[in-house]
Amino acid sequence: MSTADEERRPADGRGDALSRLQARLNDALASTDQTVTWLAGKAGVGRTGVSNALHKPEVPSARTVAAMARVLELDVAGLLELRRQAKAQERGPGGPGPVVAVSAGGERPSGLLVGSPPLAASAFQARRELRERIDAARAGGSVVLTQARTASAGVLSGMGGVGKSQLAAQCAHQAVAEGTGLVVWVPAGERAQVIALYAQAALRVGALGADGQDPERDARAFLEWLATTDRSWLVVLDDVGDPGVVGPWWPPARPGTGWTLATTRLHDPRLTGGGRTRIDIDVYTPKEAVDYLRERVTGDGGGHLLDGREGEVAHVLGHLPLALGHAAAYLLAEELTCAQYLIRLADKALRLEDVLPEWADTEGYQRQVTAALLLSLDAAGQAGPRGVITPLVRLLALLDPDGHPESLWITAPITSFLSAARGQGEPLETTGDEVVRALRVLRRYALISIDPRTPHRQIRMHALTGRAVREATPTGHDPDLASAAGDALVEIWPPTHQPRERAQALRANATALLQHAENRLWRDGMHQVVYLNGRSLIEGGLHHDAHDYWASVTETAARVLGPDRPDTVVARANLASTYHRLGRHHDALALLEAVHADSERLLGPDHPHTVGVRANLAVTYDGLGRHREALALQEAVHADSARLFGADHPDTLVARANLADTYRQLGRHHEALALEEAVRTDFARLLGPDDPINISARANLAATYHRLGRHHDALGLQEAVRIDSERLHGPDHPDTVHARANLAVTYGALGRHHDALALQEAVLTDSARLLGSDHPHTIAARANLAVTHSALGRHRDALTLLEAVRADSERLLGADHPDTLHARANLAAAYHQFGRHRDALILLEAVRADSERLLGADHPDTLHARANLAITYHRLGRRRDALALLEAVHADFVRLLGADHPQTVSARGNLAAAHQELGGRSGP
Repeated sequence: MSTADEERRPADGRGDALSRLQARLNDALASTDQTVTWLAGKAGVGRTGVSNALHKPEVPSARTVAAMARVLELDVAGLLELRRQAKAQERGPGGPGPVVAVSAGGERPSGLLVGSPPLAASAFQARRELRERIDAARAGGSVVLTQARTASAGVLSGMGGVGKSQLAAQCAHQAVAEGTGLVVWVPAGERAQVIALYAQAALRVGALGADGQDPERDARAFLEWLATTDRSWLVVLDDVGDPGVVGPWWPPARPGTGWTLATTRLHDPRLTGGGRTRIDIDVYTPKEAVDYLRERVTGDGGGHLLDGREGEVAHVLGHLPLALGHAAAYLLAEELTCAQYLIRLADKALRLEDVLPEWADTEGYQRQVTAALLLSLDAAGQAGPRGVITPLVRLLALLDPDGHPESLWITAPITSFLSAARGQGEPLETTGDEVVRALRVLRRYALISIDPRTPHRQIRMHALTGRAVREATPTGHDPDLASAAGDALVEIWPPTHQPRERAQALRANATALLQHAENRLWRDGMHQVVYLNGRSLIEGGLHHDAHDYWASVTETAARVLGPDRPDTVVARANLASTYHRLGRHHDALALLEAVHADSERLLGPDHPHTVGVRANLAVTYDGLGRHREALALQEAVHADSARLFGADHPDTLVARANLADTYRQLGRHHEALALEEAVRTDFARLLGPDDPINISARANLAATYHRLGRHHDALGLQEAVRIDSERLHGPDHPDTVHARANLAVTYGALGRHHDALALQEAVLTDSARLLGSDHPHTIAARANLAVTHSALGRHRDALTLLEAVRADSERLLGADHPDTLHARANLAAAYHQFGRHRDALILLEAVRADSERLLGADHPDTLHARANLAITYHRLGRRRDALALLEAVHADFVRLLGADHPQTVSARGNLAAAHQELGGRSGP
């Protein structure tokens, strides 16, 4: 070799193949009079990658070579073969040289590429799991996609835009790079295309009988060549549209020699015959989607546009590769941050073609997003029941893309709507079986997916497909579509408790429908689905979400219907209910008093809604500690419910349970007990053991057992209530957290303070997280934890907590709330542990006076306050004052709670101790 030749070789001595490869690329670029930057932009590789491929003494990647060759209009297969040879030389003398396979038929050298596979997308995601499945299929026993066993064909199936062709192209480019003898890329949408590419391949490989005169004869010669050749091969049938058309032209099974890979939107059993395996291709995973966006945008100098909200963009676009490719190009072209792009995506004045325009197809998908998503709609319409597919797709587009129950589609509202829609003025009856058949057709054409393994969410339509359908739906159809979908959801919405997963699915679909339908569900007042969705949020313990929902519904009702419409009053009543559950009792009271007046004026005092508002008003009085006012209302509500609805009506039982709860708050424990035991039996008989109301009834009965000193009875009920609440509501439902809080208090009463501590620490954390640090339940959780700290001798921890609880109670509940009195009494007990008896005395004298004023002299809490005051007198040396008060307290405990109540026993012990001390020494 001459000196000049040596100087042109790469500096590390790498062989002629790399020199020839770089020379061809450089010569072609020079002939265009363009720059490296231009080539990088066209190839989607990045300027550094192109520059390295042209000049650096390292073998470039196959993707880079193919991308550059395509832009420069060079022979892709020839350059990839040069790259393969350079790679072999890079491995040294032991590496394989160029592969030249010759058969008896006079076959040409290996490495041929026939057809034009798409270039790899910029920032292409390898989708490792899918590639592993493809590779596993190729290597497995009798499954398809294997080169070593008995099967030789695979089908990649999925909706438009999920990247089936990109994955197939990756396989094709890899096959070329690895030295596969022949790779054929066939657009398989039409028979003529298949025949033309096969005929071309036949001539390229010199198949016997192929002469270029008759394409169909040449194509058959090619199939015969595939069946007999010893050369390795891969045939890709891209975008198979009709299995019947492609079937006769499917390549033969050649274990160990060649294999076929097909892509299609169809879920058609004909594509999986003959030993073929279908691999379903889904959208990107969230991580793949975000990685793609970041790599694509950063690779084109747009790193400054990434603001941490790439995951939100990916989510809104449903992780669809096609849409993400368009979105990345749009971000770059418009210089938009992800946050700015999200605003445009949410703008209902803009259509998909505005935010994912055709010009943004920089990855070679060759279709605008809407067209790609709906490409199969006409074909599905022809294959499905006459006139059903289009209105059915429009209904599907209104619902949650994460799925909805299959049972929705055989409801009377759906079949009635479809009957009217397909009849064009003369209704044509549609049966549930026809709707199910139509859904199967839509699945076959990849417009929806059906997964029976996901209860309550079996039917799914991709979010962007749904948006494309909605944008293509004539405006005049919207109200009828929304009403039909809403009516169907109402029909499958259970009247009583339902499993969490089903409730979540129904809420998600109702929310999607409300979002898409806007005011169309308010034509004749508030649609029932609006009400059910909001009540489900309340019952699900999602109090913050429920508040936001009912605030929005209340605003919509007032704006669309007017403030004096009954539906507006119902919305305001439910908003007040969320205030109560959030511990905002004063806000609830103000709203409920107004709602009660409006209900009586608009609906009358005996209307069920008016009675229900009075019941809620009474509960709010209880929440504010105004138990006597609550009692008067509760007794009236109970009487009205029994008179209007009957003794066994659930509303009457709830009224009875609420009355019992007020009795307990007033210290009338035996009256509460009698009602609660009856209510528990009635609820179990009428509603079943798993109804949430029945669980609440058992929890209330346990609370009364606890107040009566029957702690073991309370324990058994509370342990069962906790288990049932966790099973039915989940661990994060406020009722479940409250059940654990009550159980912890009973543990403490039984002396199981360490068990109580573990529960109470978890309850406090959960309550603050779910309800907020200022919620009454959270404040109570801190108070209970402080009591347990004190019982365990951790007095400093207890004092810190109790001082905060007293301040929070006075600030949030008011000085006269019973919980505030408890907080001051507990703080006084903590003062005793530090010898601060006079501070305790000041607190306890005020607590006794307030308890007598607010609760009455005979309330158990008042007796407890007097007992604590007596103990304080004793510690201050005022033993005769203590003795006198203890004698009165003991007599009252015996009279009101009985001789065996724990508080009576405790009072008796304190009294005996006081007598003993006074008998042994003199004192004041």
